[in-house]
Amino acid sequence: MSGQAIIRRPGEGKSVKFAGQPMAFLVTANDTRHTSMFEWTIPPGFFTGLHVHRVQEETFYVLEGECDWQVGNERVRATPGTYLFLPPGVPHNIGNASDKIARVLMTVSPPGHERYFEELAETVARGGAADPGTIAELRARYDTDQLSALRS
Repeated sequence: MSGQAIIRRPGEGKSVKFAGQPMAFLVTANDTRHTSMFEWTIPPGFFTGLHVHRVQEETFYVLEGECDWQVGNERVRATPGTYLFLPPGVPHNIGNASDKIARVLMTVSPPGHERYFEELAETVARGGAADPGTIAELRARYDTDQLSALRS
């Protein structure tokens, strides 16, 4: 942790891409002891697959577009202004069933999940997302039990 205030202007800082769309790392474990924050542009047709975290808490806030979330047994059509808090142990699937991009702010506590997103982006770019075993192994290393396949 740097102990310094962080100011990120549009386009500054590190990001990765999923299906050509950016995920900007706003605050990471390098900056804070408590939470990571991301601005995620979710491409049409992208779904994380149903999964659950053992330790991590996540939040999502829809800025633009429409998301399709599964939270436990409930399906949620998430439009701008919709907020979701996920404590550990709640199965969920975050996705975009529309034909337009969706943008969300996402937090993950404790911080460090940016390392998962970096590895996932590399895996997807190599075509490894098609192998459920590869994704399950990656997720298991980052506090995630995969319950259904990633779809990009």
